Amino acid sequence: MKSNSNIFLALLLSIAFVSCSSSEENPKPEPNPGTENEYQQYGSSFDKVAANEDAVIYQVNVRSFSPEGNLKGVQKRLGDIQKLGANVIYLMPIYPVGKIKTAGKLGSPYSIKDYKAVNSDYGTLEDLRALVTEAHSKNMAVILDWVANHTSWDNQWITAHPDWYQKDASGNITIPPGTNWQDVAQLNYTNAEMKKAMIDAMSYWVYNANIDGFRCDAADFVPMNFWSEAISKIRKIKNQRMILMAEGTRVNHFDAGFDYTFGFAYFGALEKVFSEAQPASYLQTESSKEYGQLDASRRIVRYTTNHDVNLSDGTPLELFGGKKGSLAAFVIASSMKSVPMIYNGQEIGYSKRIDYFDNVPIDWSTADNDMLLEYQKIIAFRNSSEALRKGKLTGYSSNEASVFTMETTNDKVLIVANIKNKSIKYTAPIALTNTNWKDALTGSTISIGTEINLEAYQYLILKKE
Repeated sequence: MKSNSNIFLALLLSIAFVSCSSSEENPKPEPNPGTENEYQQYGSSFDKVAANEDAVIYQVNVRSFSPEGNLKGVQKRLGDIQKLGANVIYLMPIYPVGKIKTAGKLGSPYSIKDYKAVNSDYGTLEDLRALVTEAHSKNMAVILDWVANHTSWDNQWITAHPDWYQKDASGNITIPPGTNWQDVAQLNYTNAEMKKAMIDAMSYWVYNANIDGFRCDAADFVPMNFWSEAISKIRKIKNQRMILMAEGTRVNHFDAGFDYTFGFAYFGALEKVFSEAQPASYLQTESSKEYGQLDASRRIVRYTTNHDVNLSDGTPLELFGGKKGSLAAFVIASSMKSVPMIYNGQEIGYSKRIDYFDNVPIDWSTADNDMLLEYQKIIAFRNSSEALRKGKLTGYSSNEASVFTMETTNDKVLIVANIKNKSIKYTAPIALTNTNWKDALTGSTISIGTEINLEAYQYLILKKE
């Protein structure tokens, strides 16, 4: 959703009030909204969906991803996503957008006018089906963005079912509490019929487009009991693994059936570390806080950019010290007990912020091919490394270097990354002194004595020999 840290905190403070409410719309007439039993499954089950720890997620802004700005444009570039090493394609909302828009722009894709339609600007249901089918042929899953907290003001539900929305003391439908999101109306999760219609709408896309799951927007502000019911039903539709990602931080999302939560705090820690406000060891501290007492198999999605922070905070190049620093940040974020997410364009070092309220195509001709190759190498190693995907984290960071191992019984990887735009010396702890490693990206042998000399923003991805 269009959030920044201040709005997100404000929303958290309103959780007790908002826990009775949530989102989305279903603009087609539905006298009997729970119609999932009427759907016929399109396509066949996809048995190559990545296991929880194995996912590499690629976020696609449909408006900006191609010159066409539509689903066919995304389909044309599926080979590039595959070459990058991603195995999960996450499409930002594909649904018709509400009429209340930012002046001169197309409006927020998170202001949903119709839950069961494809935005005509993006194409048709057949276009989505073709995209999903081809992605499956390339061993990539496809998940849709789902906005369950609110709808647009011209969603059919507003007039047909006003009782499906949260109201103020005067009886007026409200915007989401604690926000300034004037383009959306808050749903009421005490209404059983609304919840039934919402689950039906989610089911519609699994049946009719053969998608493989959802990234659920503003998940913290939708009650757990709804997510539990919805996820249980979604997982039963197809005989395959389904991916459910919560854009939220609540621990009970895992209890509700989600596979992942979002690393909001970790991203904030990355910003503080690279701005020199905090030592590199701060990342380990925040990682431990995010994971808390979670089971060792749980994973949190981490990123160095996404549609929100790219627009509000800046591109990875802006935030993390240019090309070298942004690569170092990605190495850390994608390796420290995480499931990595890449936002379209970051892999080529795209320097412009992407306004997702409008149609502003990425200029792929500006690609930094050396940077793209480095991303491909980093992701390829992660995909091959049991330690990075499933290992236990042990931290050895200093003020200037993020240093940690990821280790399983059969595999061990050491990450060393200079977070400073200057050369540094890292003093090795006893556990790392006089050890031999292989550079995972070059294949060369590296011996660590009592210290490691690192150039500005230099990183090492080392595999135990």
